[in-house]
Amino acid sequence: MGRDEELVRDLKRRKNGVLESLYNAYAPMLLSVCLRYCGNRQDAEDVLHDGFIKILKNIHTFEARSSGSFEGWMKRIIVNTALNSLRDQTRARQLLDIDPMQEKIPDEPDEATIWEHLHVSLGNERIMQMICELPPGYRAVFNLYVFEEYSHKEIAKELQLSENTSKSQLSKARALLRKKIYEVMEKQKV
Repeated sequence: MGRDEELVRDLKRRKNGVLESLYNAYAPMLLSVCLRYCGNRQDAEDVLHDGFIKILKNIHTFEARSSGSFEGWMKRIIVNTALNSLRDQTRARQLLDIDPMQEKIPDEPDEATIWEHLHVSLGNERIMQMICELPPGYRAVFNLYVFEEYSHKEIAKELQLSENTSKSQLSKARALLRKKIYEVMEKQKV
């Protein structure tokens, strides 16, 4: 019996100490998912807490289908909890239709230059910080598309918007990230 199977069995039986084991095993990974959606640690920790409550409340519904399915099941609950949190903070329609990019984005360097620079000088932590700094609507679409590998059709359904709006939000998120990267590259030239 694998670690996840044993953990699920113990959770369903409400065995002593199993909550701590679950938290220790999965909280760091699930917190990083929360941070991508929330943009700050305090909100991410709130979402993680709410997500763990939903996981525990619904553990009886979990059925293992393949290896890794428990982690995927929990991740899906966390993503949905984060999206619900975004919706609660601001109506999704208002949130996703606002265009905070009134300023013009400068011509950016070619993709190869950007990615080469990212790997060399920024590191994962800085890249994640840039993603967290995106406006909430852009961040939600970007995360669902890039990290969760949702299609625009799935994003549209999940966030209750049109596929074209999803595509537009992704494009704007990428453009804003390019702008931030370009600014960092310019500062480092000095």
